[in-house]
Amino acid sequence: MPVLAWAGMHWGTISATRDETYFYDEFEELFTRWFQFGTFSPIFRVHGDEHPQNMLEFQDGYFKDQLKFDKLRYKLMPYIYSVAGAVTHEDYTMMRGLVFDFANDPNVLDITDQFMFGPALLICPVTEYKAREREVYLPASTDWYDLWSGKFYEGGKTYTVSAPLDEMPIFVKAGSIIPFGPDLQYTSEKKPDPILLKIYTGSDASFTLYEDDGLNYDYKDGKFTEIDFSWNKDKNMLDISDRKGKFEGVLNNRTFQIELVSKEHPTGYNDDSKPLKSMNYSGNKLEVKLN
Repeated sequence: MPVLAWAGMHWGTISATRDETYFYDEFEELFTRWFQFGTFSPIFRVHGDEHPQNMLEFQDGYFKDQLKFDKLRYKLMPYIYSVAGAVTHEDYTMMRGLVFDFANDPNVLDITDQFMFGPALLICPVTEYKAREREVYLPASTDWYDLWSGKFYEGGKTYTVSAPLDEMPIFVKAGSIIPFGPDLQYTSEKKPDPILLKIYTGSDASFTLYEDDGLNYDYKDGKFTEIDFSWNKDKNMLDISDRKGKFEGVLNNRTFQIELVSKEHPTGYNDDSKPLKSMNYSGNKLEVKLN
């Protein structure tokens, strides 16, 4: 699916000093922070000249830091591709300033170093060399969860949060459903199965999983599918809709796993936790009660 966008970040002037190459600490940290930021751009790929950009050519620590975000990008592909589907079919906006979502919060009007990536993710890039924490503002009218740890934060407040080199501050809006796919090395390596549905509680939530062939333009002729997820916080109930649409190669039988993230039970991306429920889905509506 063609979705075009580009974004950049300015760090300042640096010059090569180690072995007359670009591979020295300041540049490698800069590149790693750019890599993290790029993970949450509509199109994520490395470009440049005068120096190599392959992760394997960086020092071991920087390589691991970049690889962590590379893996995160692939695990988020069901979320990212679904948002891209909304961009194509519904004129949605994938990457936007906070005022787009929080127009009634005057505190977001002048924030230029945080942005929303889709409906759920608040991205806070790190732009200072050797910075290992940064100040973030979490918009009002909702609460938030730290993606990495699952820690709960009240909205409408400013926090100083940790930002180690292998983590960029990322927050999830309470009342969100994010589908995480399996580990991949490239998008067509295997089918997106199973999918882990992480429900960030605090209010009702919904998300539409969009899928198509991923290899051609048949989606323009209506060959795609959508599955709606709806979370009712009062009933602790997840509704999974009938699958709408079809395309060649659609997964007729698949597995959805469910995990709840709450203030009382924080579950982060870094946690090796087990899903609360796992179920087979064959395209027909399901109602899933969670305790």
